[in-house]
Amino acid sequence: MAESLSIPDRIRDAINAHRQACDEPMAAFFYDLPALAAQGRALKAALPPGVELYYAIKANSEAAIIDTLAPIVDGLELSSGGEIERACACSTPRPWVLSGPGKLDSDMREAMMRGVEAFHVESLGEVERLQAIAASLDSHQPVLLRINPALPEAFSSRLRMAGTATPFGIDETQLSEAVQAVDAAPNLRLVGFHIHAMSHQACERRHQRLLATYLERWPHWRALASDPERVTQLNVGGGIGVNYLRPSEQFDWPGLCQALGQQLAAMPEPPRVRFEIGRFLSAFCGYYAIEVLDTKISHGEGFLVCRGGTHQFRLPAAQGHDHPVIHLPRDSQRAGEGERRPWTVVGQLCTPKDVLSRKQELSGVAVGDLLVLPLAGAYGYNISHADFLCHPRPEQRFVGDPLQEAPDGIGLCHARDARERHEGESKGQRPAEPLR
Repeated sequence: MAESLSIPDRIRDAINAHRQACDEPMAAFFYDLPALAAQGRALKAALPPGVELYYAIKANSEAAIIDTLAPIVDGLELSSGGEIERACACSTPRPWVLSGPGKLDSDMREAMMRGVEAFHVESLGEVERLQAIAASLDSHQPVLLRINPALPEAFSSRLRMAGTATPFGIDETQLSEAVQAVDAAPNLRLVGFHIHAMSHQACERRHQRLLATYLERWPHWRALASDPERVTQLNVGGGIGVNYLRPSEQFDWPGLCQALGQQLAAMPEPPRVRFEIGRFLSAFCGYYAIEVLDTKISHGEGFLVCRGGTHQFRLPAAQGHDHPVIHLPRDSQRAGEGERRPWTVVGQLCTPKDVLSRKQELSGVAVGDLLVLPLAGAYGYNISHADFLCHPRPEQRFVGDPLQEAPDGIGLCHARDARERHEGESKGQRPAEPLR
């Protein structure tokens, strides 16, 4: 059940301390930096030789998050001028690339002047604009062409970025023309290809097959260049999903890395593969704590009206899911006491869409209690419409020293637990009840 989810002691202590300092009912985010660092180290350690890990800072670009991950990952992936500012302010300078459609000329110029490692080019028109800017600065820029390949429907996920009509990348049928355009640009140098086809990928085996299709096509793509020997990079993006509905069952990242390593080892001239992971790095470190303002029954359904809402934590509405909820009674001695019933958790907004979670089974919830929503470290506050209704913005607290001890990757621990349950089922053992 949701109430069996745990909160690390340092986060619980930080929530309690913040609450005592608040004059008003609280709504705030708390980020476990040691857990974030542990997740980064675990993802990095699982990579096979010749594979790199970049952090896509769009998932959470707060300075403390970037500063925690920068010493661990190989670099950063950025998609705007604002993200360039944040990355360049990082306490540990790291290589970075600029991606995304609709790049401004001013952003591309700023990126060149600040030492961008490479550009991910999205269109033929962008090749032309990038060449003009590079020539004006007498700069010679490495580029990767982003490909929108044809893909079987079986590879689909909840959010498709390729294999269909999208604003992203260059259709595979136009790739030869795009390669020729880069080869003809005196200030640009083609070094590889970029593909980010799927987001919210939940199945390791499906993603393994997706990466295998890229590697099968790699020799053909590379051969299109006038100098194939200089084309060495294959950026496979990110898209690794987080299971918000069953937090104990997560994507099997070590399994994916093991399969990828075997595929690369079998290739005569493998590319240097790079992942750009956002959600699966930062999601597990975040907690959104909100105070119950009112309890009510409407047409037979129970509602917990809380400080905050989707204007601060848009993730559940954006994903279309009911987020897991942990109940922290104001009086800890009555934890688990009282009537148990389903509650729908809502915020303060004047819209019926301000719903964080529906029909959560909770016991003895009262006004003044706290509800904590875990898995709030990625695409939560930073994608929210925080100024709607002019409510105050939530505090963001960054807890702990990244060098503190923490489990070796929360998401990877859950993936291991899921594998053990699966193995237990195959041996006739009864599986543990999944968390909801």
